[in-house]
Formats: sequence, C-alpha cells, structure tokens
Amino acid sequence: MKRKTRNKIVVTVLLLGAAAVLIGGTLALILTAGTWKVKLKESQEKVCNKGWECSGTKYCCNQTITDFFKVYQFENLFAKRNFPMAKAVGFWDYQAFITAASLFENQGFCTTGGIDMQMMELCAFLGHVGAKTSCGYGVATGGPTAWGLCYNHEMSPDQGYCDDSYTQWPCVKGAEYYGRGAIPVYWNFNYGAAGDGLKVDLLHHPELLEQNATLAFAAAMWRWMTPIKKKQPSAHEAFTGVWKPTKNDTLSKRLPGFGATMNLLYGESICGRGFIDEMNVIISHYQYYLDLMGFGRERSGLNLDCAEQAPFNPAPKKDDEQQPTGGQKPSG
Repeated sequence: MKRKTRNKIVVTVLLLGAAAVLIGGTLALILTAGTWKVKLKESQEKVCNKGWECSGTKYCCNQTITDFFKVYQFENLFAKRNFPMAKAVGFWDYQAFITAASLFENQGFCTTGGIDMQMMELCAFLGHVGAKTSCGYGVATGGPTAWGLCYNHEMSPDQGYCDDSYTQWPCVKGAEYYGRGAIPVYWNFNYGAAGDGLKVDLLHHPELLEQNATLAFAAAMWRWMTPIKKKQPSAHEAFTGVWKPTKNDTLSKRLPGFGATMNLLYGESICGRGFIDEMNVIISHYQYYLDLMGFGRERSGLNLDCAEQAPFNPAPKKDDEQQPTGGQKPSG
C-alpha cells in the first residue's frame, strides 16, 4: 500500500473516532442537561405552609379544608347525629374531623386539584362515611341521608371477626374486631394494617376507634388514602384522577370516579352486581352532600357507579368477608 493511501486511511479513522467521541459527548451532555432540568424543576417545585393544618408540600398551596368547609356546614351535613335516637350522641364533631384531616392534607386529601375537585373529594369521602354510619330509614325525619354519623360502632356483632390465618396481625386474646369508626374497620388484619399506618396499636386496642372521634376519622382517611395492594390506586387517587387505568382496568370498566372508590373500599360486596340498594345508598349520600355544600349533584363527576365494574380484588373461594384484599365489611 502506498504511503499516501495509508495516510489517508489513518486520517479518516482518526476523524471518525473524533466524530464518535464528539457525538457521544454531545449526547451525554444533552442527557445530563435533561436530567439536571428535571432535578431543578423538582427542587423548584413550590411548597407552602399553612400552619398546623397543612405544611411542607405542594398540596398546601391550594385551599385547605377549613378554607371551604366550616363548622356550620358540618352541622348541616350531619344535622341528626346528636338526636336522642342516634347511637353515638356527642361523639362526632367538626374539630375531630379537621384534626384528623390535618394528618393527610399534605398528602393531597381534599387539597388535590382546584377548589372544585377539593369540594368533590370532601363530599365523596363524607358520602362513604355518612352511608356507613347512618341510622336513617325510608321514612326517617329528613330522609335516610340526613342521619349520617349516627353510629360509631356495630351495634349487634354476630361474631368476633378474628381470623388467625393472617399471622402478621394475629388476634389478641380478649380483643374483638367488630366494625368501628367512620368507615367501619372489621377483622384483625384490617385493625392491624390501620394501626401500623396511624402508629397506634389498634390490634391490641381496637376499642380506641369507638372512644376517640379524631382517631375514628383518621382511620377512615388512612383507608381512603392508602392502596390495598401495590400497583393499585387508593380511593383518593381513583377519585381525583391521579390514577391512570390500565388496558385491563378499562376492559373491566374500572375508570376514575366515585364508582371506583366503592370498588376499592368494598369490592364485590357492592360492585359488579348491578344497581343494588347498597351501592345506590352510598351514591345518594355523596350527592346529598354535594347539594348541601351548594355544589350540586349534577356535578357528581363521570363514572358515578360501579354496577358493572369487575372488582379490583376478587375474593378467593373462602368467605369474602375474611379477605384483607376484599376491603372492609360494609356496615349494616
């Protein structure tokens, strides 16, 4: 090979190598710059402090619950709770609700999105609470939806709700795990999980949920904000639209909205069974509170029911009530 040709080849190889290094370096610089921009954006994300009620996160930059939900509104929503025939007279109050909510507002509880979504989530959560603690009936004064927060525990338990097959939260001798709270907690494994989440020993002391209204509200809020399983949404995420359904969810007719919250909280005991009374009662409480808050039931949102939804967590062959993945047993 002639020296001139060989030199050309050498120069070409060197130029190609230099070009590769230059391109690689440029790509690395672009990727680094992109990563840096993401990190900068995250570091510059606005956080706000609203005192004791909400601090340290972006959610606190929105209105807090006390900005749009006042004592008189709580009294209006639950006007019958202290009537003589109610079963938890003097137990539930506004301050207990707000104190409990302050534990979750910085995570987005009723502080996600704009004021419309915040009010809708408040009414959605309270819709479950009202329906599950109501002692109203068809011809009750004010109608059945006027009697939310009538109960704070199951009045006539037909069992102790102990299942020792769940060794993470075994039953404690002498403790009874019947329904208690604002969205009633049943079974030892649900008391154990809620207690871990709230840093309170509910497994040994389930009775605390009928002795302390703040804790009773907080347990319901923890359940609302916490997914049952990994890769599943919480009721909060499903309602506010944070959750993006998979193809399988869409095929199962599980879509963001109030219907999905019933699916996540109660599973097939309520959902996938058509327009049954148990489901309709919960929806009616949600819409009743929207009306009383001046928001209007016509703004209930899409996907209101779960009549045709497949359950997120179908129960195994054994009794559905004994499955932690099936949610809590509906109160009755």
